[in-house]
Amino acid sequence: MTTAYISHPDFLLHEMGPHHPECPERIQAIEDQIIQSRIDGYLQRIDPPLATEANLELVHGADHVEFVKSHAPDSGYYMLDGDTIMNSASWQSALRAAGAAIAAVDAVMKGKVENAFCAVRPPGHHAEPNRAMGFCIFNNVAIAARYAMQQYGLERVAIIDFDVHHGNGTEAAFLDDPRVLMCSFFQHPFYPYSGLEAADNMINIPLPAATTGKIVRELVDTVWLPRLREFKPQLIVISAGFDAHREDDLGQMGLVEDDYAWITKRLKLVAHEFAEGRIVSCLEGGYNLSALGRSVVAHLKALADL
Repeated sequence: MTTAYISHPDFLLHEMGPHHPECPERIQAIEDQIIQSRIDGYLQRIDPPLATEANLELVHGADHVEFVKSHAPDSGYYMLDGDTIMNSASWQSALRAAGAAIAAVDAVMKGKVENAFCAVRPPGHHAEPNRAMGFCIFNNVAIAARYAMQQYGLERVAIIDFDVHHGNGTEAAFLDDPRVLMCSFFQHPFYPYSGLEAADNMINIPLPAATTGKIVRELVDTVWLPRLREFKPQLIVISAGFDAHREDDLGQMGLVEDDYAWITKRLKLVAHEFAEGRIVSCLEGGYNLSALGRSVVAHLKALADL
């Protein structure tokens, strides 16, 4: 079995203005590190489709989908919120990002690959059912999880979020849904200033600035893994944000590449135990280009057993 790598040139076309940290160069930095690390030959590349509006409405209200679609500019920019901006390519890029997550679910559920990583833009975990925010237009991971439950009849999907920011949109989509267990850690206090009060199916771990990988590893072993094994997920979906890296200026945590590889390997143990190895991972944050590329390669190597 192999690891799929799912990306598309559309992800280079969405941009939110000069100097915006969520920039097209993020995808190129990942591609450059894949080439430099010589792992490309071990990855199965999949060309993602565009998600349909019905796919988006698995999570998002029809009014929100129509609002985004109708406000996509022919030229220039349209601000969905203070830091989430659309250009003329953003609607198609957002459809392609959700389509990549859906294609990853199809690939792992049909046994074509064991796991998949989606190098997508725009990211998704801040997008709430009826609101775009935090660089995110539609919630790729939430759409993937809901699609897996609808299309393949899954009864238990685990969502893991290791971005430096709390995945408020994903939490809003699945709050009190017993079919979903969401495990996350995030810097606190920090944007979006949420995640402290949660339902039983939300395993949130707020952490102070400067938290190191050693502490995160202990919490994964003592908090996440027991709950995951109790839950027995049939699929693991990851919001893979790499902005908790110590070199990333948008966060102040202290993780390094080896920590992301270690977390991935721990999640693979659970996936093999309960989910036939099935993992779908989608890019979220990560804004220091060098650290992002290196961290994604560490994540991919762990997924592919390299």
